[in-house]
Amino acid sequence: MANDEKLLQMLPAGTLGLIPLESFQEMGKKVDRYLVKWRANRKYEHADTFAMNRYSRDSYIVKASCPRFGSGEAKGVISDSVRGYDLYLMVDVTNHHLTYSLCGHTNLMSPDDHFADLKRIIAAVGGKARRITVIIPFLYESRQHKRTSRESLDCALALQDLINMGVTNIITFDAHDPKVQNAIPLKGFDSVQPAYQFIKGLLNNVKDLKIDNDHMMVISPDEGGTNRAIYLANVLGLDMGMFYKRRDYSKIVGGRNPIVAHEFLGSSVEGKDVLIIDDMISSGDSMIDVATELKKRKANRIFVISTFGLFTNGLEKFDKAYNDGIIYRLLTTNLTCQDDELLSKPYYINCDMSKYIAYIIDNLNHDVSISELLDPYDRIQRILTKYKAKNIKK
Repeated sequence: MANDEKLLQMLPAGTLGLIPLESFQEMGKKVDRYLVKWRANRKYEHADTFAMNRYSRDSYIVKASCPRFGSGEAKGVISDSVRGYDLYLMVDVTNHHLTYSLCGHTNLMSPDDHFADLKRIIAAVGGKARRITVIIPFLYESRQHKRTSRESLDCALALQDLINMGVTNIITFDAHDPKVQNAIPLKGFDSVQPAYQFIKGLLNNVKDLKIDNDHMMVISPDEGGTNRAIYLANVLGLDMGMFYKRRDYSKIVGGRNPIVAHEFLGSSVEGKDVLIIDDMISSGDSMIDVATELKKRKANRIFVISTFGLFTNGLEKFDKAYNDGIIYRLLTTNLTCQDDELLSKPYYINCDMSKYIAYIIDNLNHDVSISELLDPYDRIQRILTKYKAKNIKK
């Protein structure tokens, strides 16, 4: 690791322990393998001292589970000692593949169930750990982050619940609105952007990109995602445009005012490759509508990029958009559970985040700043330079 020199100067804050909940088991094992590999090769001057006890191990995963009674109620159980540990709990609240039995019936686990299991495991720790960090990639209830009428503020309440239970730090990815951290102003909260992983995935899978203002452009699909698009456009040196949603405020459909049209603000996209970037794809309707509008404006290839691919209504509309030439590639991370069907699509590019999470955990365990990890500008510039150099040689 390039960061080893900094880490070797700092003792761990506590014995490292990972608790990936059932919803995050596969990703948790990948993170664990990176940490095991790095720490096995790391040479500390005082490796045999008490402070470095159990620093290098075969696995950092602590055995934990949430068994359920026949009534559907559950309890959190930790099978190993965690006294004095620096614990990292990881959960995917959007994992819709897990089930539990309720009075003989099979129930799919909802985000509420996953969050309740997270709190059960924290309760099972019982205050014995030295520090607890929760890694919750898709921030629970992040879409209910502000009050516009007489309604609940679920995300703020959830954050306060975790802090009141003894959580010190909360790590999330591409929060729908990072300002929700104002609900817990005295505790750690980081919303991590996967911009580097997106660019790396794009450059590794598409070999003929021309990354300049004449051939490429970044688009935000709505006004809420402009900061995300501005950052990507700036690090790539591209122009940016955006759509805003014109809604019908005279009626409510499915709890929301229906979108009447997508209006575009920006320079011409004619003949350019376009990167549409957003925090999540839910049903996918908005993304495909935006891509369709860009095609009407004679855009070239369209790359749809999103941190979280939920695909709540399935992939049929993306299949059709790909076959109709509306979209060229779709990029999302593996921070949420992925179906085999998605991974098999010819237009899909998977951006693996396990190594990035392992970097963050390794730095935090040593109380080393993660500022450089949160701002990937230098890493992006290095990979861009290599990509352009290869294209020039060709």
